[in-house]
Amino acid sequence: MPHTNWRTRAAAGFDCEKQPAIGTRGMVITNHALASAAGAEMLAAGGNAIDAAVASLFTLSVVEPMMVGILGGGMAHIRLADGTHTVIDGQSTAPLTTGPTVYTPDPKAPPGAMDTLGRKNAVGPTAVATPGNLMGWCEALERFGTFSLADVMEPAIRHASRGFRVTPYLHECVADSAADLALDAEISKLYLPGGSPIAAGARLVTGDYAETLRDIAREGPGLLYHGALGKAYVAHMAAHGGYITQADLDAVATVTREPVRGHYRGVEIIGPPPPSSGPLHIIQMLNILEGYDIGALGFGTVDTVHLLAEVLKIAFADRAAATADPAFVKVPVGKILSKDYAADRRAKIDLSRAQSWSAEVAPEGSAYTTHITVADGVGNVVASTQTINSLFGARYIVPGTGMIPNNYMFVFDPNPNRASSVMPGKRVTSSMSPVIALRNGKPAYALGLPGGLRIFPAVMQALSNLIDHGMSVQEAVEAPRVWTQGHSLEVERGIADTVFEALRDMGHDAIRVGNVAGGMSAIEFHDDRSMEGAACWRADGTPVALGGGLARRGVRFRPEIVR
Repeated sequence: MPHTNWRTRAAAGFDCEKQPAIGTRGMVITNHALASAAGAEMLAAGGNAIDAAVASLFTLSVVEPMMVGILGGGMAHIRLADGTHTVIDGQSTAPLTTGPTVYTPDPKAPPGAMDTLGRKNAVGPTAVATPGNLMGWCEALERFGTFSLADVMEPAIRHASRGFRVTPYLHECVADSAADLALDAEISKLYLPGGSPIAAGARLVTGDYAETLRDIAREGPGLLYHGALGKAYVAHMAAHGGYITQADLDAVATVTREPVRGHYRGVEIIGPPPPSSGPLHIIQMLNILEGYDIGALGFGTVDTVHLLAEVLKIAFADRAAATADPAFVKVPVGKILSKDYAADRRAKIDLSRAQSWSAEVAPEGSAYTTHITVADGVGNVVASTQTINSLFGARYIVPGTGMIPNNYMFVFDPNPNRASSVMPGKRVTSSMSPVIALRNGKPAYALGLPGGLRIFPAVMQALSNLIDHGMSVQEAVEAPRVWTQGHSLEVERGIADTVFEALRDMGHDAIRVGNVAGGMSAIEFHDDRSMEGAACWRADGTPVALGGGLARRGVRFRPEIVR
């Protein structure tokens, strides 16, 4: 039965801050209430989970503009009611005019950093990779949805044209990136009115973007890739030193990929394959942990956190060496997923001391992404992670369009001859982990989150929370997290001080942090056909559930005659 006693302090010793939602006819969880409502509107109108997911994503591009947009990239993991899984890779690619020496690494940058001279890969048109989001969203709708593009875009257009209230979270994101936003007149007039970050509670109207969305709803995605909108975009690139040309837009195509699969204590874990590194290494880490009784060791204990830290370092060592776009780098997927390989790695773990796994620091990803988790009442499930990379992407607006480009070139290694070096047409490597887990062949959980390199470690920990520690879905997404890629061990404040100090005594360079990764959303599917949706405290996540249903067949209202 669904876990409803959400106010009770978790047995692991932390309090949940949010309430889950429970329904039978559908669930939509995004990191903004209006986007969740947009998806729920599609379900209420008779649409399916794919209709709802695409409506939510377009709406997020309006109400969460710092995280996602049609000029970004992402992954959609779709499970249909017939049990088939499809991954639509709409990731961004390096423009065809770029190459491994297009940027000059900043000699003053710390080891492993992607910084370049002049920040050319971080801000402005030179930081933009060829966008795949719009193509990916529209393809998912066309292949698996039931509504028209105009129908699913209507809520986004409505909120862009009439405006919406700025949340404190959006205000803080503007403040964090204000120095760069101030350099562009188009974006600063929206988000820095009068020179100050737009206030929480202020009404934000994005009229130019509303018109762009209306044009796309009428003419389709070809408007960007082959039409007038794309031509205007390319012209702006050419005038400002950007690398994207019409040849790049003409070449944009999604890739349909077979997901990777693994098993952990009887639960099947399914997610996108490389160039998404997340699910591959989630399964790898769980394979190693399977050799320990994590449940008996307890949540948040010294032993458990120590093991989490060691498997994270192992995964990052392999990720840095071998995980990239499989069209350019041969990724040893079979070996990484192997139980034998996990056993070999496990045998080298010292249960009493932290150790180095000779990991080269992995290419840094962005923490500023968004994720949606959606299910309908007939068995379709969508977990999708989408981004423009950094906060507000390349931190400018293409004049007259309202579009904020990505800065995905910052994900590539600016040094040549590495797995993630820049190559023309190469897809970015990400840590996106839109995962669906099955028990006895039926969906048990669907989950994901934003957070760059911290995404897949957070998903792994949430799965362990659910499977090993028996947490409710609300507890699992809100539970304190840890993260390391081989250097400092980040520990959220919910982990006990005694544990923190003991970890330092074991040799971990433990540091306290406010949060590890972003706002997770997750759905748990129950045997009674209900579903429980949860979002955590780290973002504005909101689950919206549909319950109730249609009237019993044959029932008609017969008014009594009043005499």
